[in-house]
Amino acid sequence: MESFTLGKTPIVYFGVDSLKQAITKENNNIGQKVLIAYRGNSIKKNNIFTTVKELLESSGKKVYESSGIMSNPTYQKVQEGAAFIRKEEIDFIFAVGGGSVIDCCKMISAQAKAKKDIWEMEFVDGCFPTEFIPMASIVTASGTGAEMNNGAVITNEEKMLKTGMLGALSEFVVLDPSYTLTVPMKQVISGAFDTLSHCMETYFGKPLENNVSDEINESIMRNVISNMREVIKNPESVEIRSELTWDSSIAEVGWLKLGKTTDFQCHQIEHQLGAYTNCNHGQGLAVIHPKVYRHIYKDGLLKFVRFAKEVWHVDTENKTDEEIALAGITALEDFIKEMNLPTTLTELNVTDVDMLKEVADSTNITKGCCKQMSKEEIFEILKECL
Repeated sequence: MESFTLGKTPIVYFGVDSLKQAITKENNNIGQKVLIAYRGNSIKKNNIFTTVKELLESSGKKVYESSGIMSNPTYQKVQEGAAFIRKEEIDFIFAVGGGSVIDCCKMISAQAKAKKDIWEMEFVDGCFPTEFIPMASIVTASGTGAEMNNGAVITNEEKMLKTGMLGALSEFVVLDPSYTLTVPMKQVISGAFDTLSHCMETYFGKPLENNVSDEINESIMRNVISNMREVIKNPESVEIRSELTWDSSIAEVGWLKLGKTTDFQCHQIEHQLGAYTNCNHGQGLAVIHPKVYRHIYKDGLLKFVRFAKEVWHVDTENKTDEEIALAGITALEDFIKEMNLPTTLTELNVTDVDMLKEVADSTNITKGCCKQMSKEEIFEILKECL
């Protein structure tokens, strides 16, 4: 394992009805002028918004609201949110929703305090915000694990870039798995595959030698896979939702990454695909992962062999290491089909080859991948995904 520093992680309030406990206990840490930020009306239909608002107002807080955060949050939306924060002198943010809402609020929190444009700050000056409007996250759709870290994925439509930025870390997090019961099953599965992707992107990072972080990761991957199957059979089970919700958080709290340089090349490809097409993140990853792995498995052969054995329990009798590794990738492909996730970009209405060349040319190349990709190879992979 490589050297690491274990930093701050948010306080987590987990379980059914944990929201009231969280707001009551954290009351003194919550500002007086609070913004509830969310995507659409679903949190009003299921009464989550009303519950948060009433709990805050009962303790004397003045509550504001801001809706319309899109599934791929834009830099323009960040700027709009920051301007609203400054105008109303908001001193605390509640991000209520999935990863997109939380990511957007992380950057709103940073931009509201920053004296200059944070895109320019991070990508031109090479420095990062250090002051933030305090925030908390209430997760209603699990999968991204965005609530557990300060990373955010934002789309700059003007520059045609969808990329990671660093913003605020939640002061505390509410994980009530019952909140995910109203999420459409298609999105539940897509989100859960994003969790599995986060695990794989960490697992196949360097070093490839076996280590304790990767052994923990194997158990999380097995848990995600089994509970994705179970949630389809028992969609109303809060216990199954609990497993998937906590899996999502563990995958991105940083524990699995300790001592690792992560891969995340598949994510980088999908991010740029999302910048050009606005496709569903988890579904895009489902298409891309197997194709990338068939390109890189020889460069991380023993790790792919272990992945096949420990995660997919493939039959290894009379098989070479290469055959075992390929059997693991095939098991992943079969699982994607079993979950009714897309296996081609055509299923996502992506067919423009010229546009895919632009996606490849603008994709960030990561250092942690066991094989360093070229723009040309990424383009070949994307064409194979059609």
